[in-house]
Amino acid sequence: MDRNFARALTLVLKSESGWSDNPADPGGATMKGVTLATFRAYIKPAGTKADLKAITDAQIATVYRRQFWDAVHGSELPGGVDYAAFDFAVNSGPKRAAEYLQRVAGARVDGRLGPDSLKAIGAKPAGVIIDAYCDARLGFMRRAKNKKTGKLLWPTFGKGWTARMAAVRRDAMLISALPASPPPIRVEVPVEVPKPVVPEKVEQKVKEKSGFLSWLTGLFGSGALGLGWLAGIDWKAVLAGGGVLLVFILILLLLRSQIVAAVRQIKAEVAE
Repeated sequence: MDRNFARALTLVLKSESGWSDNPADPGGATMKGVTLATFRAYIKPAGTKADLKAITDAQIATVYRRQFWDAVHGSELPGGVDYAAFDFAVNSGPKRAAEYLQRVAGARVDGRLGPDSLKAIGAKPAGVIIDAYCDARLGFMRRAKNKKTGKLLWPTFGKGWTARMAAVRRDAMLISALPASPPPIRVEVPVEVPKPVVPEKVEQKVKEKSGFLSWLTGLFGSGALGLGWLAGIDWKAVLAGGGVLLVFILILLLLRSQIVAAVRQIKAEVAE
């Protein structure tokens, strides 16, 4: 799993820490597990041993992710298996690490961890894969030879490799037992919405119009009183009442038109 990269890198660097330039080591000059050839391929084409010694943590992380973690599809492997394959790739090359992982998973061995291989690996418990994988890797280490001299490497590196494999097996098992990251908990925080504030310009315009509207309202009230007075007279005043009713209707129409016009004017002036 990709979330395990930082943890796996920290563990690998415990075994790959420091400078090494042992003539018996087929990898040659190495700094924190990064060989001079790898340094030249990913960081500085014409890099020297001095440049390799001064490699930064960021450069180391870049090399390890691109050359080893991504090469064995660490982000797609089960927890614990990802670290075991990563450490194998760093120590003995990504292709060999992939081949041995395919063997213990019962997948076709071609050194490329495709969908079928990943499915076969995921079909078995991580602990079973880790145990078989570490056993197979230890067997490879016992048989490994120096390509130049043909001599077994175990007499020289066997003690360190044994300790390394014990640590890898232990830490890989611990990682495999870790629970998957829980989904983030969403907490709805109530947001206080401020009350709308009437802009000063709008408020001023409303005040200007309110004077005229108040006058119309007063006029409307006067008309209503007039109607109340007219209701008390006798039938002979019907004609006069009809005239007042006509005036009342005209007042309503005027009031409506003035309100609509006032609102439109305020909106137009504020929008400027």
